[in-house]
Amino acid sequence: MALRLPISCRVTGAGRVLGALALAACASPAPAPAGPALARFEFSEPHMGTEFRIVVYAARAVDAGRAAKAAFARVAELDRRLSDYEPASELTRLGVSSDRGAPTAPVIVSEDLWRVLEEGQAVARASEGAFDLTIGPYVQLWRRARRQEALPRASALSAAAPAVGYAKLELGAEHTVRLLAPRMRLDAGGIAKGYALDEVLDLLAGRGLERALVVGGGELRAGAPPPGANGWRVALVGLDGPSEALELSGCALATSGDLEQFVVIDGKRYSHILDPRTGRALSERRLVSVLGPRAIRTDALATAVSVLGPEAGLELVRRTPGYEARVIVAEGVFRTAGFPGALSSGDSSP
Repeated sequence: MALRLPISCRVTGAGRVLGALALAACASPAPAPAGPALARFEFSEPHMGTEFRIVVYAARAVDAGRAAKAAFARVAELDRRLSDYEPASELTRLGVSSDRGAPTAPVIVSEDLWRVLEEGQAVARASEGAFDLTIGPYVQLWRRARRQEALPRASALSAAAPAVGYAKLELGAEHTVRLLAPRMRLDAGGIAKGYALDEVLDLLAGRGLERALVVGGGELRAGAPPPGANGWRVALVGLDGPSEALELSGCALATSGDLEQFVVIDGKRYSHILDPRTGRALSERRLVSVLGPRAIRTDALATAVSVLGPEAGLELVRRTPGYEARVIVAEGVFRTAGFPGALSSGDSSP
């Protein structure tokens, strides 16, 4: 039986397979669509530090190719605005403005940056700072730590702390932003890819290509299903073994964890995910999956739940209408009541 979530998000359990965000057109039968026959086209390009992949069904190759080109151009545009690696990006320039003194004068930002900041602040408030766009000063210290394979000094983390805290990012009227502390740096790494996926799927739908799936790193957004199928088949990864496959349509799925991005220092594993409240990297292995209508929110929630852990993290998701989550830790698998499927015989609630 399909799980029904708001805004036509549709999820169906589909058996057990191996893999992380592996996908293929589902074999389950569905009524054939009216109109011309549709063919599957697939495109990929590197953006935002990962590979963006577009799978779309279209009647003509030229239509699919033009739409994919426009979609990747849109992702590149967003990267130029939202990257914290690019010195000339709008996000970076906003943070640098606090070097001249704080509070800063109100700065009018673009619609894209505004939507990311607005959504990020909403998740920051709901999670009481477990997700925080102002985490940039800590991120810079841990990037250096990974390069040097040495933990950040406690004194460096303490010196960075006054510039971190979502309450120091003030959103005003007419898309204006103020930074309330000096030397602030913003980092949208936990939300920008999700926003980009939403924008790409909307762009494709605007061109009449609604049967599409877009993937960026550990995030995806599924549109209408492939012809003759109930959904897009997606395999959820586990910490050390198989996990359940889902069929998704009209949904976003975000996965957050340290399966690939981590560093080992003095024999201890540290995740790339940081706790904004302490500046420390997570050291307990956690794998989080969040389902919901929009990727911008699943992306941010996945990061927040990773920081909070199973009990507080799943409570955060329960308070977010239309979203469901699963958390895997060494002690077992935990999920909200609406997250589909029994993932193991040891499933329980925290």
